[in-house]
Amino acid sequence: MTREERRRVIPVAVRAALASVATALFLLALKGFAAWHTGSVAMLGSLADTGLDLLASLVTLYGVKLAAEPADHDHRFGHGKAEALAALFQVALITASAGGIAWRAIVAFGDMAPTHDAGFGIGVSVIAILATMVLLAYQRAAIRRTGSVAIMADNVHYQSDVLLNGSVILALVLDQYLGMPKADPIFGIAIALWLAWGAFKASSNAIDQLMDKEWPQDQRDRFLDVAARQPGLRGIHDFRTRRSGSHDFAQFHMEVDRNLTVARAHDLVEAVELNLKRAFPTVEVLIHLDPEGHEDTDNPLVEADVTPHWFGKRV
Repeated sequence: MTREERRRVIPVAVRAALASVATALFLLALKGFAAWHTGSVAMLGSLADTGLDLLASLVTLYGVKLAAEPADHDHRFGHGKAEALAALFQVALITASAGGIAWRAIVAFGDMAPTHDAGFGIGVSVIAILATMVLLAYQRAAIRRTGSVAIMADNVHYQSDVLLNGSVILALVLDQYLGMPKADPIFGIAIALWLAWGAFKASSNAIDQLMDKEWPQDQRDRFLDVAARQPGLRGIHDFRTRRSGSHDFAQFHMEVDRNLTVARAHDLVEAVELNLKRAFPTVEVLIHLDPEGHEDTDNPLVEADVTPHWFGKRV
């Protein structure tokens, strides 16, 4: 991504993160009053989730800004992993909140204090759903323009909020209109479990990124398909990939005819890089040139030939 492209893309992602923060602040105030007014454990769980949404949105804003910073002398691969570190911080908060909500719901089974004014609580939840849906639409527009991984994660998180607010409505209806008082703490526990599951998924994705897990196989296949279509290429091995924030990195050894001049072989490498840049503009590519048949090591994991299966038929 060029510097000019970066200037155009970053503000869109930052604006989407700011919209997320503003929405979370609005919903936090609204649900705080609703939880106090209705006494609903499910509403309390939804309030806690919105509080975490605010923290998550703030961290997303910080992560987007930091991860978008260009590489510097001390961070030659950029700052993309700031998003993963921020995600692990969010996971700790979400896990603690889930535990607190579950405990409050268990206590509520014995206390069974009645909820109040279901109509008000339902109205608040409807407003929350509508506000969240507006935010989701705005985020999706930002994702189409920027491809920001941080905003994608935030978008998925707010999609779950629509379900959580729906569960609050159902809990209040069952409790006050259908005479099922235990429905409220049951939904409180369900929300706690939902938060715990979200924390697990978020931690898994963050750890995968910090541990430099390889791309999904379909993405690797698409990348290799573009690389191998260069005339004069004789093979690809030692293909390695990783992701850092919204940036991807790929490196591989490219084999060419051992009788080519250095200048001609270099031209082939540049042609492959150009094709890959057109198809995968956000991927930083590093190619090591090898004469055909050359082996750098006897490690089969490193030297495995990953050339597409159709390669011998077309090149």
